Amino acid sequence: MDEFHARRLVDLYADTILRISYSYLKQTCDAEDICQTVFLKYLTSNCTFDSIEHEKAWIIRTTINACKDHLKSAFVRRTVALDEAEAVAAPPVPDTEVLDALKKLPEQYRISLYLFYYEDYSAKEIGDVMGKTEANVTQYLSRGRRKLRELLEAERRQVV
Repeated sequence: MDEFHARRLVDLYADTILRISYSYLKQTCDAEDICQTVFLKYLTSNCTFDSIEHEKAWIIRTTINACKDHLKSAFVRRTVALDEAEAVAAPPVPDTEVLDALKKLPEQYRISLYLFYYEDYSAKEIGDVMGKTEANVTQYLSRGRRKLRELLEAERRQVV
């Protein structure tokens, strides 16, 4: 495809694609992304069209489908607008004494305990993340708790 043909597409359809995308997505930046996506699909496909009307219908249908795909994506379902997020209270500040002691533990204990207690991962999930078996992780948790308890008790003894 030559540059003249690509410019013709942009001149003819960019405004239409942006308007349709904006009506679905309600955000200019997302509409612009869809516009690029539609042009890329057009340029990489081997579609031949009978007429300008057929080409326009393909552009419109592809735009609508791209918008629907975007709305179904995990990214959109899991994100919240900043205005909405502003109303949510910040999470409580974790106990820094425990976190400071946790940082002093060997890596396998530190990661296991943090993921288990602060991020609510199960031992199996932690094993998957760390590339270890569930039995290894439960052992890390047990030994890590013991070492953490010893560290905290030693620090308390120093303070008194």
